[in-house]
Amino acid sequence: MSQHPQGPPPGTPTGPPHGAAAPHAPYPGPAQPEPPAPRKRNWFARHKILTGFLAVLAFVAVIGIATSGDGDEGTSAAPGQSAETNADAAQQDDEPAEAPGIGENVSDGDFEFVVTEVETGVGRIGSEFLNEQPQGQFVLVYLEVTNTGSAAETFWTSEQGLVDTEGRTHSADDSAALLLDDGEFLLTEINPGNTARTALVFDIPADAEPAAVELHGSMFSRGVTVNLQ
Repeated sequence: MSQHPQGPPPGTPTGPPHGAAAPHAPYPGPAQPEPPAPRKRNWFARHKILTGFLAVLAFVAVIGIATSGDGDEGTSAAPGQSAETNADAAQQDDEPAEAPGIGENVSDGDFEFVVTEVETGVGRIGSEFLNEQPQGQFVLVYLEVTNTGSAAETFWTSEQGLVDTEGRTHSADDSAALLLDDGEFLLTEINPGNTARTALVFDIPADAEPAAVELHGSMFSRGVTVNLQ
């Protein structure tokens, strides 16, 4: 029978021989630095298309502000015209159109009017025994009235007015107009297509001058102005 080798007898030290150096653990070496974190790009770098679009919008806004500022400094000149010429044209556009005058046709509502004559400084209306005198002076405005509608209409002299050179509006004097000769005061209706001749009487101050007459086809119409100068 074979015998197995036996270990050292009990109590025998198993470490390194006396005086021999104990083995050391392996040296770990210098600490390795951690790898740098990946660099994060800014927002504009990550959105190049959107950044370019915003840049274009900002450029257009700056150009618009600059153009608007230039327009405020004066009227821009049209091709072939100076700024002064365009400014004069704009001023002329703001001016009201000149009112029609004596002998011109004007319309309001269902009536067409033509002022044929103006008589100023009249001191009396009527006959020797039945007349009326003005507080200042009578002004007579003669006109033709044509019914352009499709039904009979009445022309009301009380709805008409006279404007003097100081901007004051005077109403018609119907009581004095009743004394006019030759049926010049209109009392009847005008049938469609017919023309009647009448006169409007106004009592205005003696030193006043008539500038225009305001004619109305009815009390609800806008009216039209005829220049008397």
